[in-house]
Amino acid sequence: MGTAVVLAEGPSDAAVLQVLARRLDLDATDVEVVPMGGVTNVLRYLREYREHPGTTVAGLCDRAEVRFVAGALRRLGHPVEARDELSAYGFFVCDDDLEDELIRALGTTAVVDVIEREGELGQLRTFQNQPYQRTRSLHEQLHRFAGTRSGRKVRLAAALAEEIGVDHVPAPLLDVLTFAAARRS
Repeated sequence: MGTAVVLAEGPSDAAVLQVLARRLDLDATDVEVVPMGGVTNVLRYLREYREHPGTTVAGLCDRAEVRFVAGALRRLGHPVEARDELSAYGFFVCDDDLEDELIRALGTTAVVDVIEREGELGQLRTFQNQPYQRTRSLHEQLHRFAGTRSGRKVRLAAALAEEIGVDHVPAPLLDVLTFAAARRS
């Protein structure tokens, strides 16, 4: 039985994947989620894990980051040219980004409820009253709000992942975890 590693761009992505792995009954011995400190580090991590035979490496990236992942895979000899070819190598792409996937999966009302439970509804309302935010959609406001204070993005992302029903996990998140878990056995 091999090991499986899921590469995540940063700590908020890793937090979401760790929560979902637990909720999907994939414990830490099944799938290890590794934050890379930015998608531009993907080649370094792929090279590092290539040195560990029997390790399955998978990853999650945002739509805007496909070129970094595809480029890293090409440098390792894989003929990847397009987004839809990444899944064959265990990489799955969020339609926009992870936060967008979470907001769409839960809906804006549920996201606001989570923010309220996290004790930040007042901060959200203040943020929404800023001149630039007033004309934006609630979805756009929630997306931006997540990253406006240190630590909020990770904490909120994990709380949102706890809220999603396991039958409503966004496809790229579910796909990367099930790919890794299936390949390790």
